[in-house]
Amino acid sequence: MDVGVLGLGHYVPEKVVTNHDLEKIVDTNDEWIRTRTGIEERRIAEEDMDTSDMAFLAAEKAINNANLEPNDIDLILVATVTPDTPFPSVSCMIQERLGARNAAAMDISAACSGFMYGMVTAKQFIENNTYKHVLVVGVEKLSKITDWSDRSTCVLFGDGAGAAVMGQVSDGKGILSFELGANGAGGKELKQEKDTGYLYMNGREVFKFAVRQMPESSVNVIKAAGYKEGDVDYLVPHQANIRIMEAARQRLGISEDKMAQTVKKYGNNSAASIPIALSESVADGKINDNDLIVLVGFGGGLTWGALAIKWGR
Repeated sequence: MDVGVLGLGHYVPEKVVTNHDLEKIVDTNDEWIRTRTGIEERRIAEEDMDTSDMAFLAAEKAINNANLEPNDIDLILVATVTPDTPFPSVSCMIQERLGARNAAAMDISAACSGFMYGMVTAKQFIENNTYKHVLVVGVEKLSKITDWSDRSTCVLFGDGAGAAVMGQVSDGKGILSFELGANGAGGKELKQEKDTGYLYMNGREVFKFAVRQMPESSVNVIKAAGYKEGDVDYLVPHQANIRIMEAARQRLGISEDKMAQTVKKYGNNSAASIPIALSESVADGKINDNDLIVLVGFGGGLTWGALAIKWGR
């Protein structure tokens, strides 16, 4: 059975925080942020909007885009490291709000790689005929674990949600290959601090890991799918840092216009980054039927993941 994406949706908060806004609260400047990260602004959720609210809005759009009803969903997987509460899970919260009474629900914690872990998990359930339609959501409210006095991290992150409904697609389409990985020894480099609750990142070490792993995983899934680097029609990398994204693009040997770039306006949305970029790219006509696309990312854990997909239903 071939498994792919049947519908997409995303949501980003209305509040825009620019680099110039951050200059007023922390010792940084627009040029420094832009040249090192590619970020110019990010979206920040209001205090009364939580992770589940954004997840619900993206999920609702994805189900509508798939021409399905909430009761058609058999399983809800939510990738997040910023749930409203440890339990109930965000997936259970949005199951109730969506009215998806037939769906099982669970959250996945793999940080920025979480959406890919969710897609691969969905693929297994669909392939073995356990479930027909699986809703996968990547969502984060990183603003609530960001130390806004720490200039090394507060400039990087934003809030948002992206969602995909997955199910059976036509022969030869859908997920062709995937790679998931983890290196727990690197967990100390990117984590939520126990004592403060704030996000901590060793930028130098995470950068070194990412510029090696993203290109390597991208090539691995393309080769596993029976293609070579130049065959890729579109790349959707984790929107962490333009220099890391460029390393993956250049390794695949594709032009700049063939890579999704939402980092400029949304920053790093962790688990929501790839589904937001994917949803926007499809809506903007940058991904078309039968395109060979690669999704690739890395995150806290440390974790990583990549998928090669022949696009279409």
